Amino acid sequence: MSSPSHSHAHAHQHPVVEHDHLQRRLKARHLTMIAIGGAVGTGLFVASGASIAQAGPGGALLMYMLLGLMVYCLMTSLGDLAVHMPVAGSFVTYSALYVEEGFGFALGWNYWFSLAVTIAVELTAAQLVMQYWFPDMPGVVWSAGFLLLMFGLNAFSVRGFGEAEYWFALIKVVTVIVFLGVGLLMIFGIMKGGPQSGWHNFTIGDAPFVGGIRPWSAWR
Repeated sequence: MSSPSHSHAHAHQHPVVEHDHLQRRLKARHLTMIAIGGAVGTGLFVASGASIAQAGPGGALLMYMLLGLMVYCLMTSLGDLAVHMPVAGSFVTYSALYVEEGFGFALGWNYWFSLAVTIAVELTAAQLVMQYWFPDMPGVVWSAGFLLLMFGLNAFSVRGFGEAEYWFALIKVVTVIVFLGVGLLMIFGIMKGGPQSGWHNFTIGDAPFVGGIRPWSAWR
């Protein structure tokens, strides 16, 4: 039995994690597909054309690779921390524990704010996509519908959330693979039906990099 002073010191050392209770409700396939699907944002479908026009195909590919490497290093480091200390608060808890409590508090609220903005962007992207197929339907209807769907998936059972995320992420991943296949078929002239660009976008003008280094600074 530990002494009161020892217990007090231990509680003072870990003030953030002592009341955390974790329950394993998600399966490995849920977590795997959520991670893969989460790495593929709506920007790949909606804003990739603008990125290529701004930085050129070579610049876009290079920045995707550099940012992907940065995210990989970040997530492996976070994974090491999660294995060492599996807590519900994730990186907010780690920041409060290993840096400073005020830093963790600020980081948590900044992350919440960024997600709130991201959700609005996601809803707008979904509205734009759906209006292409249903131009007569008001966009606010699609945004409200998807918002209610997201709220329902997050408000109820964790298992239901995991299943929904698994299938939605699988649809996203399969769509990306199909797009890549169709794009390669169009580049090599196998699939026709319109002007064939081939590799011209990598050679014409100042391609494959457009505008030098300056457009890269706009990437997040």
